[in-house]
Amino acid sequence: MPDLTAPPTRQDPPDQACLAALRQVHRAVADLRRGTPVLLRDAGQTQLVLAAETADAAGLGLFGANAAGPARLLLAPRRAHDLGLAVDEGAAAEVAVALPPGLPDSDWLHAMADPTLPPPTLDALGTAHLVPAPTAAAEAVRLAKIGRLLPAVLVAEAATQPATCLLAVAAAAVHAYPESIATGLRQVAEAAVPLDGAPDARVLAFRPLDGGAEHLAILVGQPESQPEPLVRLHSACLTGDVLGSLRCDCGPQLRAALRRMTEAGGGVLLYLAQEGRGIGLVNKLRAYTIQDRGQDTVDANLSLGWGIDERSFLPAAIMLDRLGIRRIRLLTNNPAKLAALAAHGIEIAGRVPHVSPPNGINDAYLQAKQMRLGHML
Repeated sequence: MPDLTAPPTRQDPPDQACLAALRQVHRAVADLRRGTPVLLRDAGQTQLVLAAETADAAGLGLFGANAAGPARLLLAPRRAHDLGLAVDEGAAAEVAVALPPGLPDSDWLHAMADPTLPPPTLDALGTAHLVPAPTAAAEAVRLAKIGRLLPAVLVAEAATQPATCLLAVAAAAVHAYPESIATGLRQVAEAAVPLDGAPDARVLAFRPLDGGAEHLAILVGQPESQPEPLVRLHSACLTGDVLGSLRCDCGPQLRAALRRMTEAGGGVLLYLAQEGRGIGLVNKLRAYTIQDRGQDTVDANLSLGWGIDERSFLPAAIMLDRLGIRRIRLLTNNPAKLAALAAHGIEIAGRVPHVSPPNGINDAYLQAKQMRLGHML
């Protein structure tokens, strides 16, 4: 696993063993998204894992045919607490809910995982109680998170001789996966793309090792020649950037950043594929539903079982390093971005505020960013 406190460096090509492990994780995630269980191996133990969100009759059938022990449902502590289970919502680790003999139906599992659905009845559990989580519980949930699925998974000890050929993945590879794909970013394309407010822009695409969504570097002017270019980290926001949503300030911030870079004679906007503070577009839409019921942007993410901010800014540091830019002025209101880039070896020459006024709809959202997330507004 990379040393996240060390400056990012130009990585040697990954060895074949590393690439093979990354491919297995990526394939396991794809199977979970299709509703197929996978095998998770850790310290001589093998667990069956099935994502609650995508579980269907076929997937549950495969799970039951290959299980050697009782099924347990892994949930984030906040989600378990909201369901009425005796859990400290601020607990750090996943919790395991005991299930009765046999398996619940898929609709019940979906409702246990998704707070936007009608609440499930816990009668199916008999007397609902918690049991010890397996050793690789964090990695089982992380597999779902990598796939941008709700962080709720069904687990059971796997049979020694599985009845079905299921994909197997090592827990250590799952643990190292997010950092491994970041350090392996490589530039795959570059083109001049004149933009509104930045007619001399170039767009560079950086692809992660898993072949997933590319991160973009938008270069305005010639920032590589500047000693301290203006840099903005902008997480992708389809609803705000493309559709013009008024629920957030992402679209105005994106366009204003490009204009300010033009005025400054150059700059870099890193457009990171980390929608919804890292939870993905579908989960962001679910969070909006929860917000419409009265919760703020922070509690909505927590209610879904996600963390307050699931993003990693290591990809941004790696991209800047690839561009030869290691000292910057950061256009941001978010102290977490300043701290993360500094921790990854990027020298911060100064912070440039970047505030967009409220529009009458996103007022509460901006207030939550200031009061709950510490944004300097």
